[in-house]
Amino acid sequence: MWRLYAFVVIAFLTLRASAAHAGDIAFSLSNMRGAAVSDAVVTVYPQDFGRAESFKFDWPLEVDQKNLQFAPFVLIVPVGSGVSFPNRDTVRHHVYSFSPAKPFELKLYSRDESRSVRFDKVGVVALGCNIHDNMVAFIKVVDTPYAAKADAAGLATVRGVPAGMVQVRIWHPYLKAPNNEIVRAVMVSASGVVREAVKLDTRAAPDRRGAY
Repeated sequence: MWRLYAFVVIAFLTLRASAAHAGDIAFSLSNMRGAAVSDAVVTVYPQDFGRAESFKFDWPLEVDQKNLQFAPFVLIVPVGSGVSFPNRDTVRHHVYSFSPAKPFELKLYSRDESRSVRFDKVGVVALGCNIHDNMVAFIKVVDTPYAAKADAAGLATVRGVPAGMVQVRIWHPYLKAPNNEIVRAVMVSASGVVREAVKLDTRAAPDRRGAY
């Protein structure tokens, strides 16, 4: 019995120590004109970090089709997860992707119907509709639980990152950089928040409005 008790105590102390040596990174992202950049994906990789076996995020793994648009415009997905594609429009949609990370096709389906796709490879998946060319969205498939998406104010906070030097990758579909991504190193303190302001050189987003 005492061995079990000792094991529980050690496990508790280990978890407590791990939690005590982690901090948050708060990013403020803007373009070269100083305007906030939303929908940028920030992923963090601590030193000696191997691929995470299984993890979840707090947001729904779902891409709606509503008002002749995909929503959200950018979705972060853990590798190996399934994503649903419900049609909430009064017209039919034909969702597809030619991206190497996950080519697929969901042929015409109607309102209140849904399809699903499993994303088993890390990378970026660009979405389109074969009927409505103005419909565009992106799925960022990641292999780290330390990830966040910038909101309308350009703010993204990655929480509970292990202390020490980490690699940070910032991706945006219209970022002027190889693979639309930049990489930088950030030192994370053992507790508290590290604040990083990052300027992103982005292209103007195309007009996604359609007259249908």
